[in-house]
Amino acid sequence: MDAVEPFTIETDERADRVVLTPHGELDMASAPELEQSIMPRLQQGSWIVLDLRALDFIDSSGLRVVVGAHRLAEENDGRFTCVRGAPGSTVHRIVEIAGIDGVIEMVDDPDQPAPV
Repeated sequence: MDAVEPFTIETDERADRVVLTPHGELDMASAPELEQSIMPRLQQGSWIVLDLRALDFIDSSGLRVVVGAHRLAEENDGRFTCVRGAPGSTVHRIVEIAGIDGVIEMVDDPDQPAPV
Protein backbone atom coordinates (compact mmCIF):
# COMPACT_ATOMS: atom_id res chain seq x y z
CA MET A 1 0.00 0.00 0.00
CA ASP A 2 1.37 3.42 -0.97
CA ALA A 3 1.81 5.98 1.77
CA VAL A 4 -0.28 9.11 1.36
CA GLU A 5 1.77 12.29 1.06
CA PRO A 6 1.15 14.56 4.05
CA PHE A 7 -0.73 17.76 3.27
CA THR A 8 1.57 20.78 3.05
CA ILE A 9 1.28 24.26 1.56
CA GLU A 10 4.22 25.88 -0.19
CA THR A 11 4.10 29.69 -0.13
CA ASP A 12 5.90 31.88 -2.67
CA GLU A 13 5.56 35.61 -1.89
CA ARG A 14 6.11 37.61 -5.07
CA ALA A 15 6.03 41.34 -5.72
CA ASP A 16 2.45 41.43 -7.00
CA ARG A 17 0.94 38.14 -5.77
CA VAL A 18 1.23 35.21 -3.41
CA VAL A 19 1.43 31.76 -4.99
CA LEU A 20 0.14 28.98 -2.72
CA THR A 21 0.85 25.41 -3.78
CA PRO A 22 -0.89 22.75 -1.71
CA HIS A 23 0.63 19.25 -1.84
CA GLY A 24 -1.17 15.99 -1.07
CA GLU A 25 -4.92 15.63 -0.65
CA LEU A 26 -7.20 18.63 -0.23
CA ASP A 27 -10.11 17.15 1.68
CA MET A 28 -12.22 17.63 4.79
CA ALA A 29 -9.15 17.19 7.03
CA SER A 30 -6.86 19.62 5.19
CA ALA A 31 -9.30 22.21 3.79
CA PRO A 32 -9.29 24.32 7.01
CA GLU A 33 -5.50 24.68 6.79
CA LEU A 34 -5.69 25.97 3.23
CA GLU A 35 -8.56 28.26 4.16
CA GLN A 36 -6.45 29.78 6.96
CA SER A 37 -3.63 30.40 4.48
CA ILE A 38 -5.83 32.08 1.87
CA MET A 39 -8.63 34.00 3.53
CA PRO A 40 -6.69 36.56 5.63
CA ARG A 41 -4.67 37.56 2.57
CA LEU A 42 -7.80 37.98 0.47
CA GLN A 43 -9.44 40.07 3.18
CA GLN A 44 -6.53 42.49 2.70
CA GLY A 45 -7.20 42.67 -1.04
CA SER A 46 -4.18 40.59 -2.06
CA TRP A 47 -3.80 38.61 -5.26
CA ILE A 48 -3.66 34.89 -4.50
CA VAL A 49 -2.66 32.30 -7.07
CA LEU A 50 -3.62 28.79 -5.97
CA ASP A 51 -1.56 26.20 -7.85
CA LEU A 52 -3.53 22.93 -7.92
CA ARG A 53 -0.93 20.95 -9.90
CA ALA A 54 0.71 19.32 -6.84
CA LEU A 55 -2.57 18.00 -5.43
CA ASP A 56 -3.28 14.28 -5.62
CA PHE A 57 -6.97 14.76 -4.83
CA ILE A 58 -9.58 17.42 -4.08
CA ASP A 59 -13.05 16.80 -2.64
CA SER A 60 -16.09 18.98 -2.04
CA SER A 61 -14.46 20.51 1.07
CA GLY A 62 -11.51 21.64 -1.02
CA LEU A 63 -13.78 22.96 -3.76
CA ARG A 64 -15.71 24.90 -1.10
CA VAL A 65 -12.48 26.65 -0.07
CA VAL A 66 -11.69 27.48 -3.71
CA VAL A 67 -15.15 28.92 -4.37
CA GLY A 68 -15.12 30.77 -1.04
CA ALA A 69 -11.74 32.30 -1.88
CA HIS A 70 -13.09 33.47 -5.24
CA ARG A 71 -16.06 35.15 -3.54
CA LEU A 72 -13.92 36.76 -0.85
CA ALA A 73 -11.53 38.16 -3.48
CA GLU A 74 -14.47 39.77 -5.29
CA GLU A 75 -15.83 41.24 -2.05
CA ASN A 76 -12.48 42.75 -1.02
CA ASP A 77 -11.16 44.01 -4.37
CA GLY A 78 -8.59 41.23 -4.36
CA ARG A 79 -7.82 38.76 -7.09
CA PHE A 80 -7.95 34.97 -7.00
CA THR A 81 -6.48 32.77 -9.71
CA CYS A 82 -6.19 28.98 -9.87
CA VAL A 83 -3.57 27.04 -11.79
CA ARG A 84 -5.32 24.00 -13.29
CA GLY A 85 -4.32 20.51 -12.34
CA ALA A 86 -2.40 18.62 -15.00
CA PRO A 87 -4.67 17.65 -17.93
CA GLY A 88 -6.14 14.21 -17.31
CA SER A 89 -5.34 14.32 -13.60
CA THR A 90 -7.97 13.55 -10.99
CA VAL A 91 -7.90 17.16 -9.76
CA HIS A 92 -8.33 18.55 -13.28
CA ARG A 93 -11.32 16.26 -13.91
CA ILE A 94 -12.96 17.10 -10.56
CA VAL A 95 -12.58 20.85 -11.15
CA GLU A 96 -14.05 20.44 -14.63
CA ILE A 97 -16.97 18.30 -13.43
CA ALA A 98 -17.72 20.79 -10.64
CA GLY A 99 -17.85 23.54 -13.27
CA ILE A 100 -15.73 26.00 -11.31
CA ASP A 101 -13.30 26.39 -14.20
CA GLY A 102 -16.00 28.43 -15.94
CA VAL A 103 -16.42 30.79 -12.98
CA ILE A 104 -12.97 31.22 -11.47
CA GLU A 105 -9.97 32.65 -13.31
CA MET A 106 -7.99 29.55 -14.38
CA VAL A 107 -4.52 29.52 -15.92
CA ASP A 108 -1.99 26.85 -16.90
CA ASP A 109 1.10 28.53 -15.44
CA PRO A 110 1.42 30.60 -12.23
CA ASP A 111 4.02 32.83 -13.89
CA GLN A 112 1.69 33.91 -16.70
CA PRO A 113 -1.74 34.58 -15.18
CA ALA A 114 -4.50 35.67 -17.48
CA PRO A 115 -4.96 39.40 -17.97
CA VAL A 116 -7.60 41.05 -15.80
